[in-house]
Amino acid sequence: MQFHHHGYVSGDPRVLPARVADRPVDLPDEVDVLIVGSGPAGMLLAAQMSQYPDVITRIIEKRDGRLVLGQADGIQPRSVETFQAFGFAERIIAEAYNIGWMNFWGPNPEKPDEIIRTSRTADYAYDICEFPHLIVNQARVLDYFAESAAHGPARIAPDYGVEFIGLTVHDDGEHPVEVGVRYSAGERAGEERTIRAKYVVGSDGARSGVRQAIGRTHVGASAAHAWGVMDVLVNTDFPDWRTKCAINSEAGNILHIPREGGYLSRMYIDLGEVAADDDHRVRRTPIEEVIRRANDILHPYTLDVKEVAWHSVYEVGHRVTDGFDDVIDGSGRTPRVFLTGDACHTHSAKAGQGMNVSMQDGFNLGWKLGSVLTGSAPESLLATYSAERRPVAQQLIDFDREWSSLMARKPSEITDPGDLATYYLATAEFPSGFMTQYGPSMITASDAHQQLAVGFPIGKRFKSAEVVRAADGNVTHLGHHARADGRWRVYAFGDRDGEALAAWASDAADVFARFTPADADVDAVFDVKAVYQQPYEQIEVTSTPELFRPKTGPLGLTDWEKVYAAGPSKWTEVDIFEARELSRDGVVVVVRPDQYVAAVLPLDSVDELGEFLQGMLLPAS
Repeated sequence: MQFHHHGYVSGDPRVLPARVADRPVDLPDEVDVLIVGSGPAGMLLAAQMSQYPDVITRIIEKRDGRLVLGQADGIQPRSVETFQAFGFAERIIAEAYNIGWMNFWGPNPEKPDEIIRTSRTADYAYDICEFPHLIVNQARVLDYFAESAAHGPARIAPDYGVEFIGLTVHDDGEHPVEVGVRYSAGERAGEERTIRAKYVVGSDGARSGVRQAIGRTHVGASAAHAWGVMDVLVNTDFPDWRTKCAINSEAGNILHIPREGGYLSRMYIDLGEVAADDDHRVRRTPIEEVIRRANDILHPYTLDVKEVAWHSVYEVGHRVTDGFDDVIDGSGRTPRVFLTGDACHTHSAKAGQGMNVSMQDGFNLGWKLGSVLTGSAPESLLATYSAERRPVAQQLIDFDREWSSLMARKPSEITDPGDLATYYLATAEFPSGFMTQYGPSMITASDAHQQLAVGFPIGKRFKSAEVVRAADGNVTHLGHHARADGRWRVYAFGDRDGEALAAWASDAADVFARFTPADADVDAVFDVKAVYQQPYEQIEVTSTPELFRPKTGPLGLTDWEKVYAAGPSKWTEVDIFEARELSRDGVVVVVRPDQYVAAVLPLDSVDELGEFLQGMLLPAS
């Protein structure tokens, strides 16, 4: 963590200096961005927008306060990586349950009415990246994002007790989206008013009012299968109570997931097929029946339920909205209203994807809104949100449909008892969040130079690796230094003797200056870092190009954390050039503010770098 560059800080360094006037208590009549709903997508978006103090952002929520008990709980490694960018990964890891193993149970061949453990499988997280696979209450995730939003330069906090009731998008005006809201709590409950916004983001769940207001519809259907879900405190003789388990028996199926805190667990209990004329009556299944079914499935083991913290019944549904913004194909205009999270994709909860994919919606959209509203990018950038995120949602639906079908099988339908475990591991990269790959666009270059950095696939998230900080010899993950501050990351990997890197730095500095406001820090738009092939002992930071030694903040202090060396060293065996298959002739990797690789370029092609940046950014005034 870097701080003090704005002057000495004696308090919590996570609270960034405020760069806005006092935030008005009541909603203003006009805002730049209005976020509807404080779920995972909305709260991450608020935290991201808090990095833009010149943008007026408000987030409304019809509840009268913070979420007390969240439904979602699975946190995939990509989400933990995202938490790192927002500054709270270590703290949430400390309180979460870490999924180290997943065990599988099935009918005992000798006693088919009883279950036995059929396999133990190490979880996939650490085979894929350095971050774990966690379980933690959605409410706590929202708390952390709320803290990030409140501590950011723009000081954003949710406006609770305010309900969305409708919107109209006008053809002109600086704030063309007219939004009707109603106070749903407090002294003003029932009062209605109108707010005008430049952009509106619907993060208001599966029954999204924003989606309905822009005429978008969910496409898909519910599967004829129901599941009961409960968070419970129990005494039990089931030996894997503190291990994630998939349980298949003659009486049905259970997905069992231990929760944070050492005592609480979540159980998804198979309630069977739903009749065509059920009309959702299954949703009224009493908790006592859900518990009875759980005991039947676990036989010969038993559950003595001491407390039910939360429970529900749901029917599996797979739906993707027919568009993620308000633009009708062929209209030629740029979006004004966007949908994120459950407002644009719904599916079962058992694959642990809902909250995770929703947060990536918010991460994708946030920096784009910030870039457009601060004048650093054209409005056309906003069209890439739907273009990029809708295919991801469809991939999620396809994956979840197959996983849900496998989980719901009867023993007689299973020919290979190990196929569920095999599928779990074989598809691990997708649920981890690392299979997303954005196609070529104004913000994702072609793969013409991909062979220079095979381990950083263009369009996929930047996969970090250890390097040695040249200033002090400490080993750090190169990607962990990147914060969700809206800046582009440019990683310049040096050639063998560093001469080509020095030449690149001299020419590239002029390119970056074209898009950086004259009154801003030189690294306000581009956070440029150098990684040398030489051992760190052979690198003198003060002798490196000025591009890698920017002076930042009101005091103009030198940033000493831009220069790195590849390992191995005393503290790491990793050589990032080998680990990520980087050319020893050097290579430049450009990374978007949401951590996805945008371009791979040779050191001797600064003109190509300039052309790429010019295609998506506006020259600084």
